[in-house]
Amino acid sequence: MGVSRIAGDWALGSGWARLRDQIARMTRRDDAEDLLHDAWIGIAERRPDIGNAAALLARSAANRGLDAYRRERRVGATLVPDTAVAADAIPDMRPLQDEMLIARHRLDRLQRGVAQLNPRTREIFLMHRLEGRKYREIAQDLGISQSAVEKHIARAMADLTDWMENW
Repeated sequence: MGVSRIAGDWALGSGWARLRDQIARMTRRDDAEDLLHDAWIGIAERRPDIGNAAALLARSAANRGLDAYRRERRVGATLVPDTAVAADAIPDMRPLQDEMLIARHRLDRLQRGVAQLNPRTREIFLMHRLEGRKYREIAQDLGISQSAVEKHIARAMADLTDWMENW
């Protein structure tokens, strides 16, 4: 049974409504009709030869709902009714408490690792990373070659990477 046959039979009958309700249950979204319609358009354009067009249509619509959910979650969007915008509908972009605690522990660990670096390597590393200075500037200020600066930075990065990974 082709996709156009399903659309013809279901658009006029209760099959489309049942499928729309199924998509709404599967995705827990209010835009099930739109998801189903977009899925049908996508399948109709490809005109695949399929055995169970209803299952393909349902799966395609559910996947579109999942994609929309992920997209909204990534940008912090929320579905808010047009009639009222509540203060609690604004997403809180602050990190969670456990994320903040983990970040603090990692920062403490990094600070201890930087403190363990060779003093000259630490000085060059901090000049580059914290002050944002270029290798050439550091080399001129310290009276060493740019290659030596590169080696100090590489050594610092390798030591700190080992220090943080072996935590």
